[in-house]
Amino acid sequence: MPWAGVPVQTRCANLGRVPTVVTVLLVTLLCLAVGAAVTLLSQLRTARQEIEELRQALEADPGTPRSPRAAQAVQTAGLAMKTALDTVSRMRERGVRSTLLASIDDFTRWALEDRGEIARVAGPDGEVTIFFSDIENSTALNSELGDEEWVKLLAAHDRLLHTHVEKHRGLVVKSQGDGYMVVFSTPELALGASLDIQRALSAKRQRSRRLRRTPIRVRIGMHTGTAIEKEGDFFGRNVAMAARVAAMADGGEILVSTDIAERLSDSSEFAFVEEDTVEFKGLPGEHRLFSVEAT
Repeated sequence: MPWAGVPVQTRCANLGRVPTVVTVLLVTLLCLAVGAAVTLLSQLRTARQEIEELRQALEADPGTPRSPRAAQAVQTAGLAMKTALDTVSRMRERGVRSTLLASIDDFTRWALEDRGEIARVAGPDGEVTIFFSDIENSTALNSELGDEEWVKLLAAHDRLLHTHVEKHRGLVVKSQGDGYMVVFSTPELALGASLDIQRALSAKRQRSRRLRRTPIRVRIGMHTGTAIEKEGDFFGRNVAMAARVAAMADGGEILVSTDIAERLSDSSEFAFVEEDTVEFKGLPGEHRLFSVEAT
């Protein structure tokens, strides 16, 4: 037995310390619980205040298009509120100790997701619409113009594209040469930006003197679905699908996958015309592609 051979006086002294140890442990747990509760309430109040201020600012002038920064801020604040509410709920269901341990991971994850593009751009269902574009026959055009003029033409193209992407609350993920990858929260926003880009490029009174002097044709393709985000880039099957769709487009054309065409089949804003049924390397099955025009 553990107490065998231990003097009675020592036993009593050690037993006397037990309540003190238990008290210290209970006080420590209570302090942790109070600290967690204060943190959660603070997060909740801050998130609510930020959302209310942002909504008031946006509603004050409903005729002004939402900037990407404002829309992203609303989504980020909403994510903070959801995290706080979920943690309070778990505290009720599981008790303080298990919730404290889980919340450390949750708040760490939220801090990372605050910078994650999916948390900022994805729609309520967690999906994004992935848009790819590039300039038709860009290599030949570069050779014809020379590097210096080509760079200036690219700059005019970039300004035009960014203008319409920002107008429709898209996020440029990356660009390489004349190619762009952009994500939007909904297919409607992606199509709105695409149509505006094509209209601007084909306008008879093009604002850019350089684009008037050297007209270009841009091809655009898109698909919608969930994606994986890492360090500001997007990956996954749906990203590959969007890139394959864009590769099939001609200059001046917007091509979309069946998923987008079926989702917006009742839309009064867009008309979809079936163009072809194709097979894509690495993506099983046949895939129908649709060109898009404004109605």
